[in-house]
Amino acid sequence: MLQVDKQLIAERKEQLELVRHTLKQHFIGIDKIIDDLIGYIQVWYLMPELLQRPVIVNLWGMTGVGKTDLVRKLVRALNFQERFAEIELSNIDQTFWHSSVSSILDKRELHDSKPCILLFDEIQRFNTIDVEGKPLAQSRFMDFWSLLSDGYLTRYDQEANDIDNFLARYFWERKRKKKRLDAGEEPETNFDPYDHYISSYDLLSFKKTLNLDIDLESLFELPEAELVNLLLNAKKKKTLYEPINHAQTLVIISGNLDEAFSVARDAAEADVDADIFHAISSKVTLMDVKNALLRKFRPEQVARFGNIHLIYPSLRKQDFQALIARELKRIQQETAARTGIQLSIDHSMETLIYRNGVFPAQGVRPVFSSVTDILEVNLSNLLLHALTTGAENIALRYDTTAKQIVAQVGEQEVKVAFEGRIDQIRASNQAAATANISVHEAGHAVLYMVLFKLVPMQLQSRIANSYAGGFTFPHQIYRTKQTMLDMIKIFLAGGLAEELIFGANEASIGRSQDREEASIIALDYMRRYGFDDGFQACYVMEDHAHRMKKEITDAAVEQMIVAQVEAARTLLLRHELLLVELAQKLSATGKLEVQVIAEIAQAYGLEVSVQDENYLHVPAYDKQLDSANLSTGNCS
Repeated sequence: MLQVDKQLIAERKEQLELVRHTLKQHFIGIDKIIDDLIGYIQVWYLMPELLQRPVIVNLWGMTGVGKTDLVRKLVRALNFQERFAEIELSNIDQTFWHSSVSSILDKRELHDSKPCILLFDEIQRFNTIDVEGKPLAQSRFMDFWSLLSDGYLTRYDQEANDIDNFLARYFWERKRKKKRLDAGEEPETNFDPYDHYISSYDLLSFKKTLNLDIDLESLFELPEAELVNLLLNAKKKKTLYEPINHAQTLVIISGNLDEAFSVARDAAEADVDADIFHAISSKVTLMDVKNALLRKFRPEQVARFGNIHLIYPSLRKQDFQALIARELKRIQQETAARTGIQLSIDHSMETLIYRNGVFPAQGVRPVFSSVTDILEVNLSNLLLHALTTGAENIALRYDTTAKQIVAQVGEQEVKVAFEGRIDQIRASNQAAATANISVHEAGHAVLYMVLFKLVPMQLQSRIANSYAGGFTFPHQIYRTKQTMLDMIKIFLAGGLAEELIFGANEASIGRSQDREEASIIALDYMRRYGFDDGFQACYVMEDHAHRMKKEITDAAVEQMIVAQVEAARTLLLRHELLLVELAQKLSATGKLEVQVIAEIAQAYGLEVSVQDENYLHVPAYDKQLDSANLSTGNCS
C-alpha cells in the first residue's frame, strides 16, 4: 500500500509554485501555457507512484516561440538535469550510433523506472506517412510508439549479453583456478586482469542493469561473490528480460506543425501587425493540430499522442515590446557591471529595434538578432570611446530623419550613421512597385468591405516582403456556403484589381498565393462539404480504402472558380471609384489606419463597421430560428 509523505508533498508543492514563478519571470506572453503545463505535471511531480502510465504533454507552435527552451528551463528549475534526455527522432534510415529510444535511455542511465523527463523535439520530422498518405519505411526508433502506448520499453539487448559474457568468464576462470590447484600447480606469475578484478565498465553496466541504488564508492567495494549472486538471482527471476516500466516518466513532445499554423507561410514578413497575427494564431484548435498530425502519422499513432496539447499563440505587440525592454535593461546592467558606465536608452531605439526585429511568424529569435545588430555592435565602439575619454555616461537615441544613432558620450555628441536592414528594404521600394501593391491590396479590401461589411484591420503597401500581409482580415468568418464563395472572390480580387487598373498584360505574379487559398476553399466547398448539388459524396477521406478519384470533381471546381472570377470582377467594376481612391491614398502613405479606411468606404456609400481582431461574423441563425413558421411547416 502506498504511503503518503504529507510533508514531502507540501515541500514539492512549494517548489512547483516557485518553478511556475521562475518560468513566468523568464518567458513573456505565455503565462497560460506555463500554468497549463504546471497543472498537467503536478501529480507526476508530487507523487509519481500514483501513475500507471507516462504523462504525455504535447507542445505545438511555430518556430522560435520557445518550446524547447521552456522544457530546458523547466528541467533546470526542477533540478532534473541528471534525469533528463533530449531526443530528436528521425525516420531517415542512416547509420547512427543509436537506433532506438531504449538504447539512448540506457546510455543516460534512465532505465530504472524512476521519475525522469524525456523531450522528443521536432517531432514533425518523424512522419510515418508521405504527402499522399502512403506508409514510409521505418527502421529507427520504433519503440517510441510503445512508450506512448503503454509506457513500457524493451531492454537494450546488450545488457543481458554483457551479464552472460561476464558470468561465463567468471565461472571459466574459477574452474581453471580450481583445476590448477587440484593438480598441485603453482599460481600463474603472469598478470591476468580478469583473474583479479571486475572491470569498471562491468560494474557500471551492472549497476544500470540491476537498478542498484548504491553510490560508486560502495559499488567498487562490493564483494565479487555478492555481485555474482545478484546477477544469478536476476537471471533466475527473469527480471533482466522484462520490459522496463516508464509509468513515472514525463514525456514531452514538441514540434512545428505548418499544416495547423498555416499563417506561418508568411514567415519572412516583418510588416504583419503582431496583434493581428496573435489573433489569427490563437484560432488554432486541438482539432487543427490533430488534423495536421493525421497528415504525418497513421491514425492509430496519432491517438498515442494523448489529449494534452498545449498550443502556442504568437506573441502580441506588448509582448515583443516587453521583450525588447528587458533585453535593453540587461545590456544596461551588464554594461554598468563590466565598465562602470551608466547607459541610458531612449524609446526611439526600442522603436528602431521593433521595426526591424519583429517578425511575428518567426517568434523571438529575430528580436535577439536585431538587438545585437542594432545596439550591441554599435555600443562596443561607443564604450571604447567612453573608456578612453573618461566619460561615465552614454545616452542613446535614434534620429529617424537623419538615419543616425546619436550618442551623448559624456560631454561629447557622437553620431553613427545607421539604417535598419528591414528599413532599407522598405525604403528601396520604388514608386511603381508600391503603386502595384497598393492596387492589389485595395482590391482585396474593397470586396472584403462589400461582401462582409467589415473594415480590414491592416492595409499597407510599403512592406518588406511584397504581397505578404499587406491586407489582413483576422476576423472569424463563420463558414457557410455563401461565405466560402465570398472568400474565394476576396482572394481573387487582388489580381483582378491589377487587371482592371493596369490592364491584363501588366498584372503581376503577386496573385500566386491568393489563387492557392481560393483553390483550397473551392476544393473544400466541393469535396468536403458537399455544397454543390452535383457532388454529394465526400472526396477527402484519405485513409478510406475505397476513396473516389478526385479527378471526378476537377472540372466542376474549375468551373466554379471561373464563375467567382467573373462575379468578383463585376463587383470591382461596380466599386471602381472606391478602388481607385483607396489605392491612391495607400500608395501615397504606404499604410492606412482602420478608421481612415472606414471613412473612405462610407464616403462611397458602403455601410461598414470596425471590429476587433476576434470578432465573429456569423449569420443570425438565432433570429431565423425564432421567426420560423412551424404552423405551416415552412421556415422563413
